Parts: sequence; C-alpha cells; structure tokens
Amino acid sequence: MNSLNGIRVLDLSRVLAGPWCTQTLADLGADVIKIERPGVGDDTRTWGPPFLKNAEGKDTAESAYYLGANRNKRSVTCDISQLEGQMLIRELVKHCDVFVENFKVGDMVRYGLDYASLMAINPKLVYCSVTGFGQTGPYRDRAGYDYAIQGIGGLMSVTGERDDLGGGPQKVGVAVADLFTGMYATVAILAALRHAERTGEGQQVDMALLDTQVAMLANLGSNYLVSGKVPARAGNAHQNIVPYQVFEVMPPEGSPSGTRDHLILAVGNDGQFAKFCAVAGCPELALNPLYALNADRVRHRAELIPLLESLMKTRTKADWLPALEAAKVPCGAINSLGEVFADPQVLERNMVSHWPHPVEPGLRLVASPIKMSRTPVRQDLPPPMLGQHTSEVLSEILGLPMDQQTLLRTKGVIE
Repeated sequence: MNSLNGIRVLDLSRVLAGPWCTQTLADLGADVIKIERPGVGDDTRTWGPPFLKNAEGKDTAESAYYLGANRNKRSVTCDISQLEGQMLIRELVKHCDVFVENFKVGDMVRYGLDYASLMAINPKLVYCSVTGFGQTGPYRDRAGYDYAIQGIGGLMSVTGERDDLGGGPQKVGVAVADLFTGMYATVAILAALRHAERTGEGQQVDMALLDTQVAMLANLGSNYLVSGKVPARAGNAHQNIVPYQVFEVMPPEGSPSGTRDHLILAVGNDGQFAKFCAVAGCPELALNPLYALNADRVRHRAELIPLLESLMKTRTKADWLPALEAAKVPCGAINSLGEVFADPQVLERNMVSHWPHPVEPGLRLVASPIKMSRTPVRQDLPPPMLGQHTSEVLSEILGLPMDQQTLLRTKGVIE
C-alpha cells in the first residue's frame, strides 16, 4: 500500500516542472495519467542524445531526459485541439482528483479545460496550473523558462565566481527553478487534497517559476531585505559563514604536472572552527579575536582566507578528509557523476533504481529519495512509451468501446 493509493491525477504538463511534480505524486502511489500529443508526446522525448538504444544499438525515441521525470505514470495520447479530445479530457476529469497543466495563461480557456469549466464538472478537483510568471501580473502572458527565470529571479546574480576574480553570472547546472516549482506544487497539491477531503471543495493552485525562484533565494533574500545591501557573487564561498568554501589542496603524490585537487570545507560554527584549527596545526587562529567568532571571520574574510588557502595546500585530500572527519569538521570531496553513482553511501541508500522498460529491460534511473517505513514509494511502472496506455485507460476508466476508440484513432484524436 502506498500513501496516495486511490488518488488519480490527470497530467497535461510537459517538460520538467509539471512532470517533476506528478512523478513525485506517482512515486507516492497516485495513478498519474499523462496526456500527450499524438505523434509527438512530451517535448523532452526529443531532448537528446542520449537516447535509449534498441537491440541493434540504434537510438530510439526514448530520451534520457524524458525517462528521468516520468516514471510510474501511464501515457495516453489525446489531441485536445479537437472537440472529441476535449470531450475525452472532460470525461476523465469526472474520475480524477487532481488536474495538472502548464499551458500558457488563457490556453486552457480556449479548450474548455480551464479551472472554472472543470470545477463545474468535478467540484472536488484540485487544479494545478504551472507557468513561468503565474496567472496574474504584468508578465502573465510571457513564456517562462528555467534559464530565464534563474536570471530574472536573481539566482544568477549570486551564482558564479567573484567579479574581481574574473567571474560572471552563472546558471546552476540543473534546472533548479523547474525542480523547486515541481516540489512546491507537490506540497500545495497535497495540502489542497487534504482540504478537499475535509470540505468537499476543490481549488486552483497557481504555481509560478518566478515566485518559486524568489522564494528559494532563502537567506540571501532575507539578507537583502534586512540590510538593504545587494549580495554579490561569492563563487564557492558562503555569504554568511567563514570558512565555508572550496579549497585547493596538494595533489596526490605522483600526479602529472599541473594537476590540481580540491575539497570542500564547511565550518558551520565556532566550535568546528576550533577543531579545524587543531587538525590543521594552527590552534592559535581559533583564539585570535579577529577570527574566533563567525561574525568576525566574515568581517575579516579577506585576511583569513589567504592564510587558510596556503595552509590547505600543504596536505593532500587523502590526508585532510579522514583527519577532518575524525574531528567532526564538515568536509567533502567534489565527485564526478561517475564517482557519485559508485559511492558506497549512494549504493547503500539504493539511489539507483532498475526498471523493466520495453526497450531496455535493465534500465537504470535515479531513484526517489523518499524513504517511508510503512508506505514505501512505488517502483512498478517504467517511464511509458508514447500512448502506451491509451486503450487501457479509456477502457478501464471510461468504458469506451473499441469501435469508438478505433473511430477516434481514425480522426487522429488518439493514437
């Protein structure tokens, strides 16, 4: 038994923010029906390479990008630009608890699939709209993509190396505005379902990537609102904690000339700083009134960091890491993805899952990080092929006879 058994989600979203939300709901046990355009499907099906390869070693239509955000779902093709397709969606809505879409503001009204229209059919429906800028405001009609949102929402202004070290604005390596919006949407949907359970009232959830990006500025947003000072890029350093950054260390013995190695030192409090200084053989630094307290270390960052940089280069990562870990000083290596997925802790925590995909029976994907003692996450439906479950869903939920399904296929409404 899974946490969301009995909850059915009609998913008209594509790309990442919406699918990330519905994948989490599916992992928790919801029956997620992914509606895709006939012949095309989710945009990310073509976002590659890499693609899964068939038995002859040739690329298929299954991109790694799509596979990473659509497990545990069923795929139904439906052309909502046709009247018959809109009617199918409205019939399915009668049997669903949640509706998720990420069309441009106003598009769903044209199809008769907007919040007001569907609530008239199913008053308990939780209707989640995911857009770049939300349903209101001067930017509501703009298309919003993660890259642009990272820029508009301030994240790129605080990501990247310092200007005086030759840095410039830098986006985060994964689409964090999309991912965070998907997770916030999941939380909001669960709260709205709880409300609908108590009162019988559904509601609209209005999720905007820009809202989420502003919210996830977190302490940097608070820093600005409290101080009025605009934070600058700090590279791998922390704005409020010192020393909390990447340091270069001595390369391993026998390394080729020019080899550089690094580790992360993340001293979070004054006690940890004293322990670090003891391991480093410079306990006097922790007693220096310029550095004893974190607030003073932040104020005197420019003097302290060069001292630590010289110190860290005197020993290798293999020497530093065990010594610091033994002293309970937070630190870490900077792993490649190859090293991540070979890491014994990642392996022990089962963060790689295996799926019986029709193209690749041994498909490996990143697993859900959610671990629950009584209602574990699902792992029974690999990311679906385009339209794989169309007939199954229309027969099971709507009882639609096969001759009617054949007629809809002839018209291109389904595939």
